Amino acid sequence: MQITWAQALAWRLDRHLLDPVGSESVAGVVDRLGAVLAMDPDLAELAVRTRRASSQPGELAAALADGSVIKAFAFRGSMHYLSPETGGIYLALRAAGRQWELPSWVEHYRLTASDWVDFRAAVREALSDGPSTLAELGAALAAQRAYRHLGPVFDDDPWTLVKALMWQGDMSYAPSRDKQPTFQRLDGNPRWQGIPDLDDAGPRAIAAYLRTYGPATFEHIEYWLGSGLSAGRKRLVGWWAGLADRLAAVDVEGTTAYVLAEDADSLEAASPSDAVRFLPGHDQWVMGPSTKEEHVTPASRRDVVTRKANLVLSGGVVCGTWSRKGDDLTVTWLADGPRPDGLLADETTRLGALLERELRLVP
Repeated sequence: MQITWAQALAWRLDRHLLDPVGSESVAGVVDRLGAVLAMDPDLAELAVRTRRASSQPGELAAALADGSVIKAFAFRGSMHYLSPETGGIYLALRAAGRQWELPSWVEHYRLTASDWVDFRAAVREALSDGPSTLAELGAALAAQRAYRHLGPVFDDDPWTLVKALMWQGDMSYAPSRDKQPTFQRLDGNPRWQGIPDLDDAGPRAIAAYLRTYGPATFEHIEYWLGSGLSAGRKRLVGWWAGLADRLAAVDVEGTTAYVLAEDADSLEAASPSDAVRFLPGHDQWVMGPSTKEEHVTPASRRDVVTRKANLVLSGGVVCGTWSRKGDDLTVTWLADGPRPDGLLADETTRLGALLERELRLVP
């Protein structure tokens, strides 16, 4: 099967709920994307809301509060919103390296590999009465003789320890209390499906990537699940080979890429899109395939993408940036050829509705 990059990106825009804009729930959007970067709450909410035909301010925070999404450290060591139903597959891959068994960890935290079973149980028990701040969790653990030595760790820099507990599915973020982050047991969420076996999680994670970010090469898989989660190249090669009978090869203007066989017909039928979309900085549209993917982010525009600029897409390609000051919205057009001013005006109106402002597109 041979297709153009314009077709491939149009198909991907549909899978990303960007053209047409989708009707999925907040949880559905997060699940579709695999993960949504959570370091900046405003950017995360806009990433979700711009993919929903009808949405309300604060709905991502509400989804975290009711457990329909979870927040944990995942890709590239950063906080991400994940689906409680499928997020465990990514945490399984992130935990595959078992960093807590490294000699440097054992020496620093004075916890051997065999100590972690009881330590994790103690953490879950400390969170059994509800969400706790890090100070509260540290105090509860330090009150136990076995973990008294961890008191100074929680007072100083507990984040590496916290990440390992999240990777293993023991805890996640809860809604903040008095502007302080709090943490909760993950197994207290009835939607939480747990951490699957690693060799079950790997193929599921690859298939999920291809459904949303395909057509993709193995190098894309290695970027997303290897560099992003430290899954390990040897494991990825094995999982990829094991999926061979489920994949369809696609010639995209001379590049051999892959989708799930069940998606091949819809990909071949895709028509190029002229949709213009305003995305927040570090949106999954560019983070998922990597900012080095020149068919999405041309090399001359990569610098602004990596600097977290808000992005203007045209047909799925990064063609500019946008910024807002009050009710004035400025588009910096970086592509060759004329600006599609009519489509930019339409998207300005749509963004204004999301932000509950009457935005003016600055000439």
